[in-house]
Amino acid sequence: MSEGVQTSPAFTPRVFSGIQPSGGLTLGNYLGALKRFVDSQDRGIQSIYCMVDLHATTVWQDPEKLSRATRELCAGFIASGIDPARSILFNQSQVPEHAQMAWVFNCVARMGWMKRMTQFKDKAGKNAENASLGLFAYPALMAADILCYHATHVPVGEDQKQHLELTRDIATKFNHDYGVEFFPLTEPVIEGAATRVMSLRDGSKKMSKSDPSDMSRINMTDDADTIASKIRKARTDPDALSSEAKGLEDRPEARNLVNIYAALADMTVAQVLADVGGKQFSEFKPMLADLAVEKLSPISGEMARLMEQPDEIDAILRRGSDQARAIATPILEQTYDIMGIVR
Repeated sequence: MSEGVQTSPAFTPRVFSGIQPSGGLTLGNYLGALKRFVDSQDRGIQSIYCMVDLHATTVWQDPEKLSRATRELCAGFIASGIDPARSILFNQSQVPEHAQMAWVFNCVARMGWMKRMTQFKDKAGKNAENASLGLFAYPALMAADILCYHATHVPVGEDQKQHLELTRDIATKFNHDYGVEFFPLTEPVIEGAATRVMSLRDGSKKMSKSDPSDMSRINMTDDADTIASKIRKARTDPDALSSEAKGLEDRPEARNLVNIYAALADMTVAQVLADVGGKQFSEFKPMLADLAVEKLSPISGEMARLMEQPDEIDAILRRGSDQARAIATPILEQTYDIMGIVR
C-alpha cells in the first residue's frame, strides 16, 4: 500500500484482492497482481487473497479444468511469496457469505449502474441477450467479495477501477439507506511500473493467456530456457533505448520491456533508463532475459512441486476459508441485523 494512505478510524486497515482461476497465469498476473500482493503482505497489513471461482462460472467452465486452474492459481500465489501463515488464502466458493452478501447488494445496486459497466459490454458483445445473468450481475458479487471483509484497500488494475467505484457506490447507498456508517468506502491501490503488462508481440495489446500466440506472453509455468527465448524474440524497434521516459512514448514495445525490467528489478523506469539509455536491444534483451529467469524460474519450479501435492493445496484452502469465514460471518450477520432480517 502506498505510504501515507489514510483510513477511517472506524475500520481496521485490510487488503482484499481476488483473481479468477481461468487457467494460465502469466507475467502480467505476476507483476500486475501477485508481486504487489507479496509487497502488501510484507508491510504487515492484514491481507486476504481469494481465488474467485464463482466469478469464473459466469461463463461455462469445464469442471476438471476449473478444479485444476483453482489449485494452480493457489500454487501461483504461494510460489510467488504469499505465506498462508501471514495472509488469508482461500477460494471464494468455500465461503458462502460472498454469495449471501451478493444478494443483498443485488438489491442495493441499481440497474442503471450495472448497465454502465463496460466489461459486461465487452464480454457480452453483440450477443448480450444470451449472456448469463451472472455475467451481468457479477459486479455486485465483486462488491460482496470486498465488503464482507470491510476491506479498506484493494489492489486493482486500471480495467477494474470502474467495478471498485461501483463497490463504493453500493457501500454509500447502503449506509445512507439505513443511516449507518457500516461499510467502508474502499480505496483502490494502483502502483508500480508494470501494473499493465503488454504483449511481447504487440506492445499496444495487454498480455493475455487467450492470445493464440504463446510467444506473446511469459507463462508462470515456463522454464528458464523458454522465458529467455521469448524475451530474445520479443518484438522491438531498431532504435537505441532512450535515456528518458519521454523518449519511449511512441515506442510501445520498448516501453513494455523497460517497464517489465523495472518491475522485476524493483526500480523506477527512470532508474532503469539511467543505466541502459543508449544501449541497443541486442544488449538490453540479454539483461532482461537474465533478470526474468532469476526472478521467475524459482516460482515456476515451486508451482510444479505444489501441483504434484494437491492435498497440500486443498488443506491450505480449507484453513484459509475457515479464517475468512471468521471475519465474514459476523459482518454478514450485522448486515442482516441492520436490515431487520430475522435470523
